[in-house]
Amino acid sequence: MFFHKKEPIHVVNVGDADPRFAQLLLEQFGGATGELSAALQYWVQSFHVENPGIKDMLQDIAIEEFGHLEMVGKLIEGHTKNVDQTEAYKSTLFAVRGMGPHFLDSQGSAWTATYLNEGGDVVRDLRANIAAEAGARQTYESLIKLATDQKTKETLVHLLTREISHTQMFMKALDSLDKLTDPLFGNIQPDETVDLYYNLSTNGNGKDERGPWNSEPTFKYIANPLESHS
Repeated sequence: MFFHKKEPIHVVNVGDADPRFAQLLLEQFGGATGELSAALQYWVQSFHVENPGIKDMLQDIAIEEFGHLEMVGKLIEGHTKNVDQTEAYKSTLFAVRGMGPHFLDSQGSAWTATYLNEGGDVVRDLRANIAAEAGARQTYESLIKLATDQKTKETLVHLLTREISHTQMFMKALDSLDKLTDPLFGNIQPDETVDLYYNLSTNGNGKDERGPWNSEPTFKYIANPLESHS
């Protein structure tokens, strides 16, 4: 059961309307990294989870993301409806589809469920969610840099901030499962190559790049995979 309170979770105001910027905002309404994608992804994932605490977290965040969708929609509405229609139509998408938000991204591609990343395993899903929040945060950062209206920027900064908050929540949930840094999950045990790093690229000067991603104690470095294979 859902109840909708007809005010956004955070105040949304638009000072100087800009329909062309509204077209960019569509990326976070009907785009791959948008709020609709996040809300549906987390909501569906919650049905796969046995842990009651993590299930509750996913549903709470999903509902917040629906609230964020409303905020982005109100921004798009403010940037398109309260302007001269001739000015609004300088953005081709709104000239064709009408004012306000649509389930399109900034390039006019329709939203699709292929944007959703859920697979029925809580560890896998939480890791997918961290990546989803990173993608949304990157998009909001780009929008903030392009925005000229200060009131719009304030809303976008709030939305970016909540992406960081959600990332921390997902990381804490993974940590509670002892899977924040452990790549192994599921029932199938890996084979003997699990700790091998194959040196399969070179920069041409004969010096291989080394770091914790290919060094002891986690990894055994295979400098010449051809010799090792033979």
